[in-house]
Amino acid sequence: MSEVPLLRIRRLNNLPTNNAGDYVLYWMSAYRRPFYNFALQRAVEHATTLQKPLLVLEELRCDDPFACDRFHQFIMQGMSDNREHFQTTGALYYPFVENETGAGQRLLEALAESACLIVSDDHPGFIYPRLLETAVSKVDVPLEAVDSNGLLPLHAADKDYPTAYAFRRFLQKTLPGNLFDFPQADPLEDIELSPMGELPRETDDHWPQASVERLQTPSAQVSQLPIDHQVTATGEQGGWRQAESYLQRFLADRLPHYLQRSEPENHTSSQLSPYLSCGQISSHQIFSQLARQERWSIANLGPDTKGKRSGWWGMSEAAESFLDQLITWREVGFNAARFRPDYDQYRSLPDWARESLARHCDDPRPYLYSFEQFEQANTHDPLWNAVQNQLLREGRVQNYLRMLWGKKILEWSVNPETALQTMLTLNDKYALDGRDPNSVSGIFWCLGRYDRAWGPERPIYGKIRYMSSENTARKFSVKSYLQRYSIEKSS
Repeated sequence: MSEVPLLRIRRLNNLPTNNAGDYVLYWMSAYRRPFYNFALQRAVEHATTLQKPLLVLEELRCDDPFACDRFHQFIMQGMSDNREHFQTTGALYYPFVENETGAGQRLLEALAESACLIVSDDHPGFIYPRLLETAVSKVDVPLEAVDSNGLLPLHAADKDYPTAYAFRRFLQKTLPGNLFDFPQADPLEDIELSPMGELPRETDDHWPQASVERLQTPSAQVSQLPIDHQVTATGEQGGWRQAESYLQRFLADRLPHYLQRSEPENHTSSQLSPYLSCGQISSHQIFSQLARQERWSIANLGPDTKGKRSGWWGMSEAAESFLDQLITWREVGFNAARFRPDYDQYRSLPDWARESLARHCDDPRPYLYSFEQFEQANTHDPLWNAVQNQLLREGRVQNYLRMLWGKKILEWSVNPETALQTMLTLNDKYALDGRDPNSVSGIFWCLGRYDRAWGPERPIYGKIRYMSSENTARKFSVKSYLQRYSIEKSS
């Protein structure tokens, strides 16, 4: 078994391993998958070294921010996939879904009492840093956090990068050395673990595992939970099986047309962002299968590390464009979250953007809408309303139109700070790929992050890049998009 790179491992306390413990505990929180997962791989390493069983805990809490039918069902479908897979391995999988707020309190501490040590997921965004901070103060065994987020380790950089161009230059200089350190496709394949005995009856009684039926029919279960039922589930199926299906479809059918992905009526995106956001697929897996299809090897890398968007990988133009989204644009958001505690706050915008927006803060707005009007897709603009309706109904927004969506919220809000809060709340509440550093950076791009100052200076926008529904409709065909996501269809 290859070892997990040390750069991806953080020891959160200095406690000695409890060699008398009954098992190694992997607390699966951010990387909810059994494949291409450095954290699971690290837990397997410990279990084989210590000759102990491996227990995998995956929880779903009712008090998670924005907990609702949509996210609960998506994650529970993933838990069902995980349960089926782990049943074929020597590890014991423990899925726990709270049936009431607070029911899961002390579960981790209870399992830690019999553990040799705990391995968990190192993720810089959403609630994950706080979860780790709380856990380390409550357990009496070693706790490790392992980064299985992107191709570049989170701790490979020593600062945050202000532009995608600067980050891309850093990637091109640093990433090659990390392309040899891939996670194992299946860390439990051909691994003989010590058999896991039964958990104490009081543990199972107090924190009962989610049944097979409950995970396989989540729609019947979430309606009984104390979560937001106004945000309904979509037709999107969660879990690594569906993620792999989307990946295969993308590589076979959509990748050749990926350069046309900005057109609203072209369906050429990968549709993988919700699965990346929920940890149900790994960027390592996506890259591995793409590289295999492109017949790529590391020898194809170009010598120019000046941050160009194409040409460096030595792949097809479409593949390189996709990799720029998967690696550069996704991981620059995680870079910001890693180094800036305020990465999701208005003050983290570039100085030039905040100064420009401040100069135009009192400019007259042609339209002003409340949060409720935005949420209900109740504006004067049919195209914007259609975009919001797609978000409400499907938990997705077409890539190019998502940028337009954010720009118009800026234009129709009383000030840019209010606009930012509206964007973040709507995105986190409804988008399946929300609550994620990559999603956050996409929203902040609408206000100037990772962009440059544009001219001429405009009312309201200042030097922020301008977009309009009229220009979008002239640039792309949007007729069928409008028909599909009209207000009448959402009622």
